[in-house]
Amino acid sequence: MKGTYCLIIGNYKTSSLKIGNLYEDHKFKKGFYVYIGSAMNSLVPRLNRHLSDEKKMHWHIDYLLKSPDCHIRDILFNISDKKIECDLAEIISKDGEEIPGFGCSDCSCSSHLIYFKRKRDALASTRNAYDKIDTDYHNLSYLKKSIK
Repeated sequence: MKGTYCLIIGNYKTSSLKIGNLYEDHKFKKGFYVYIGSAMNSLVPRLNRHLSDEKKMHWHIDYLLKSPDCHIRDILFNISDKKIECDLAEIISKDGEEIPGFGCSDCSCSSHLIYFKRKRDALASTRNAYDKIDTDYHNLSYLKKSIK
């Protein structure tokens, strides 16, 4: 199964984190972040990997999720062969604050991590982005039901 996903991540304490080779000591504000990614080979294993605490540090997002103050609060995703992560990132970034260079080393986007002060704003922006590109999406509850 292939698709594109948006992790809604709660950060419960402002803290400085090292993010691979991208940032030595970047300040991540308390609030909510939307991380936009794609899995064009294995969507469910990729989402399960993001939800897992046991993993090798590979992507920028792994370093953020390693923080004890950061937790995935929801996931919105679509099932499709069409890669739409850059389209979603562009739309969502208009509503929030981009974290420069995060998660976009394989494209020309400014960022694939967008900051919001409130969870409801992060979710609303993400839903709006899927709606703007006329794409159906599912959430974390749907994922949990489908992998049982």
